[in-house]
Amino acid sequence: MLGFLKEPVVVTAKINVSLVALTVMGLMSRLWGLCYPRAVVFDEVYYGQFVSLYMKRIFFVDDSGPPFGHMLLALGGYLGGFDGNFLWNRIGAEYSINVPVWSLRLLPALAGALCVPLAYQILAELHFSHCAALGAALLILLENSLITQSRFMLLESILIFFILLAVLSYLKFYNLQKHSSFSGSWWFWLLLTGVACSCAVGVKYMGLFTYMLLLATAGLHFWHMIGDQNLSNVSLLCHFLARGLALIIIPMGLYLSFFYVHLALLYRSGPHDQIMTSAFQASLEGGLARITQGQPLEVAYGSQITLRNVLGKPMQCWLHSHTNTYPIRYENGRGSSHQQQVTCYPFKDVNNWWIVKDPGMQQLVVSNPPRPVRHGHIVQLVHGITTRYLNTHDVAAPLSPHSQEVSCYIDYNISMPAQNLWRVEIVNRESDTDVWKTILSEVRFVHVNTSAVLKLSGASLPEWGYRQLEVVGEKLSKGYHQSMLWNVEEHRYGKSQEQKEREVELHSPTQMDISKNLSFMAKFTELQWKILTLKNEDTEHKYSSSALDWITMDTNIAYWLHPTSGAQIHLLGNVATWASANAAALLYLCLSLWYLLRRRRRIYDIPEDAWQLWMAAGGICGGGWAVNYLPFFLMEKTLFLYHYLPAVTFQILLIPVVLQHLSDHLCRSVLLKSMFSALVVAWFSWVYFVYCSFSPLTYGQPALAPAELRALRWKDTWNILIRKQ
Repeated sequence: MLGFLKEPVVVTAKINVSLVALTVMGLMSRLWGLCYPRAVVFDEVYYGQFVSLYMKRIFFVDDSGPPFGHMLLALGGYLGGFDGNFLWNRIGAEYSINVPVWSLRLLPALAGALCVPLAYQILAELHFSHCAALGAALLILLENSLITQSRFMLLESILIFFILLAVLSYLKFYNLQKHSSFSGSWWFWLLLTGVACSCAVGVKYMGLFTYMLLLATAGLHFWHMIGDQNLSNVSLLCHFLARGLALIIIPMGLYLSFFYVHLALLYRSGPHDQIMTSAFQASLEGGLARITQGQPLEVAYGSQITLRNVLGKPMQCWLHSHTNTYPIRYENGRGSSHQQQVTCYPFKDVNNWWIVKDPGMQQLVVSNPPRPVRHGHIVQLVHGITTRYLNTHDVAAPLSPHSQEVSCYIDYNISMPAQNLWRVEIVNRESDTDVWKTILSEVRFVHVNTSAVLKLSGASLPEWGYRQLEVVGEKLSKGYHQSMLWNVEEHRYGKSQEQKEREVELHSPTQMDISKNLSFMAKFTELQWKILTLKNEDTEHKYSSSALDWITMDTNIAYWLHPTSGAQIHLLGNVATWASANAAALLYLCLSLWYLLRRRRRIYDIPEDAWQLWMAAGGICGGGWAVNYLPFFLMEKTLFLYHYLPAVTFQILLIPVVLQHLSDHLCRSVLLKSMFSALVVAWFSWVYFVYCSFSPLTYGQPALAPAELRALRWKDTWNILIRKQ
């Protein structure tokens, strides 16, 4: 029974020494001197803020993309024992002793280092020679821009790692397709493709470009499978379901899990949650939750409420009124009603309180039992402090003359009767009998007399309106724009009929305790929408550039400058590699068009297997460059050179593809092959020379003299910093 113990257990393994050596060199190039400089480098000032917020469990919203990349950076801080206490306010600021610089920069550096062996394996899986694969890896190894970007607390190296991992996984899966369908390794690489794609998208939405490329490639390959008569309908269905599960369902689930972890970690209120809805804010610890804890859930006649506009733009604000009236005449000569001003005020204030009144009764308190307000009910809104009724009439608004003025009615004994009845419409109701709920219900107020809808116009009133935001009655309104939606944020059941007692009551805390926790999907939907629609004002940056500048590398970015010496770090590519990548892409395009024209004439210059290899490599490498570069011409955002790094990585992989093709199919004699090999060696020596020349600007050391810095300014458009002597 235990006979197997009589013989030694022997494990054999094949080790690709070249792959191991490339990995070690990649690690050395990215990890060497990782703590230098011990100062904030360029966008570390941006990402570091989010790391600190993760350490303190404070909620934030970043409109640049999903949270997975930020969580990986925060993981580095967590492993290093970072407490989040550092003021990220200035590039070049020295890190305090509590900031684990090496740990924070470790994961991006590891990701950048692993891109080197990934490049080797991608070329190998595309069935190119060992020399071509080795060349691709060495070009990635010696690419100055990729080294610079991976040595700091930035996301591009992590994004490129997951992109390359997704491509490699799909190629391995595809190569197993013919002989090992549905085997363990087949499933592993297929599932890893989906996981890597989801991680790439989770780091930055730029990962979507490569994800779409791989989905299109998988769709094309499956289309070819449909024409294979050797596969049964059941087999095709199984292949289709397997791809759908691994490349669509699992990535979607994983993407949701990033947000689940993100929201689970960030449970405390912070400065960023103000752009979220009241319901979202109330689900966070502290902040609004501290104010709203214990509020009644159902709005009833006699309820005292504050109404927050759902839009939150240009800033969050609450329906507000004060004793001041609209001027009799505006600056442009138009007249007003001279009624009490109604505005939207961006701060908490006692004048934000309103009382929900039943038009058929005089009392301003909640009855026992409370009578809840439902969808479609008619109400009057009484301003809590001035006791005047919310009103609108056929008078032009001060800044929006095509809309109606909204006011609190003052009886001047003239022929302008009060029009203060409003119909409550719950937009997110589940049925027409829904009760108006605190925080949860999004409500439109429709004026009964004129059918105008209470709306935030967003315009700032002049000095007479204290620069508060204009509120109007929007006529002929269609749809439910968020500027027309309001939700009850603070709420209490009014008990005092007398005005003086009621004013005291408006400042007192509530007593009832009703939970208003949102579901994860409700939080995810709101946060995802905010990420996609929230836009910071794009301002011109000193180092911003256009997509056209990237190809010829007419731009650079100064990442860091030593405060006293000439040591500095720049995002600059290896000029030799970038020029060669452009030449390779152009040559690939020209050769492909030439071959296509010749094949149309039934002239086949290269064997069919070489043609298929050529097209497959172009689809992955050339297609990867195109999908990661061309979309930037359609984007209206501030662009930087580092946005081009995923595209140029694919373009670099195209260089050995073209070189091997030239050697195998265009250099037909031994002499030509020898001369071509000598040229390749000379060219690669040039690449290495450029790498060494710009290494001081890549690693920030050694410090260069002004004359040496001037010598490295190979283009007039490069902004290399030279101190005046």
